Amino acid sequence: MAANDRAAAPGKSGGSSGADGLMRASLSAVAPGTGLRDGLERVLRGNTGGLIVLGFDKTVETMSTGGFVLDVEFTATRLRELCKLDGGIVLSSDLSKILRAGVQFVPDATIPTEETGTRHRTADRISKQVNFPVVSVSQSMRLIALYVDGQRRVLEDSAAILSRANQALATLERYKLRLDEVAGTLSALEIEDLVTVRDVSAVAQRLEMVRRIATEIAEYVVELGTDGRLLALQLDELIAGVEPERELVVRDYVPEPTAKRSRTVDEALYELDALTHAELLELPTVARALGYTGSPEALDSAVSPRGFRLLAKVPRLPGAIIDRLVEHFGGLQKLLAASVDDLQTVDGVGEARARSVREGLSRLAESSILERYV
Repeated sequence: MAANDRAAAPGKSGGSSGADGLMRASLSAVAPGTGLRDGLERVLRGNTGGLIVLGFDKTVETMSTGGFVLDVEFTATRLRELCKLDGGIVLSSDLSKILRAGVQFVPDATIPTEETGTRHRTADRISKQVNFPVVSVSQSMRLIALYVDGQRRVLEDSAAILSRANQALATLERYKLRLDEVAGTLSALEIEDLVTVRDVSAVAQRLEMVRRIATEIAEYVVELGTDGRLLALQLDELIAGVEPERELVVRDYVPEPTAKRSRTVDEALYELDALTHAELLELPTVARALGYTGSPEALDSAVSPRGFRLLAKVPRLPGAIIDRLVEHFGGLQKLLAASVDDLQTVDGVGEARARSVREGLSRLAESSILERYV
């Protein structure tokens, strides 16, 4: 088996990514271009079924009866031939070896399942009992199903996935264009000190929408395997800088803690991520996620940025220096009004860096105003 196939092999759940991470790793392991996917498609074309457990431990060994021990290197042709036998197959956790063949699996019958066919019911129960992915190839239904910790995913043809992915990519392009427009407007309003909660919420809303569509496309990239390389390049190009921009907007505008309410940057980012699609469409709800009251009056109230977002656009300015500048001056308007001498009073800012910051902010201010009014 190729080295890149083994690198994509799924492991047991329990890491920080949990069940979603295991599903992603499992989809990567059976994506087009991998040796395992080649073997599964050979089984399907050969009009035979199959039940393959992608991992082996004591629990898998306990529920396995009959069959025989192989412990041989995995190849697609071997998988195809062994699936002609009655019983299932067990692969090693890194998918590099076929460990068992012709096995009768006896999972816990009390584990609930909504599947109807014998092979699919067994696959679903095994995946829930051992936390290893299980693949079921249906001879009658002509499909390959992946079971991961109670989730079922039918593996589709690359053409069908590409069609949906391209539609999502076109949507992402439109949303990104709108994001660039509202972000540019926000920059101009920041320079003029005319920002309202509504303006900030609109940018946060668009950033979150773009981020979610990108996440959906990233899932398609995983499913497509080698067929998704061009899609991955397009996605990377479109969402470059979106995640840092999202954090910078929140750092700029999360309200100062008061006796009645207090929200950290991490909490605000979590609240935005937790919004449903319907909630994300409502600006008052987005404003509340950021830490504002979200009332119609509050949406039109003025707010001032701290300056993180604009300072991040100044070339070659380290994050630590940005933090010190914001802490020292306390807001963007004071930063814009600061002279080179004023900037040099900040620890780590010498004359050359002070001039770079001063010139950088001046250029950003000029370009933002020109883009807004010309």
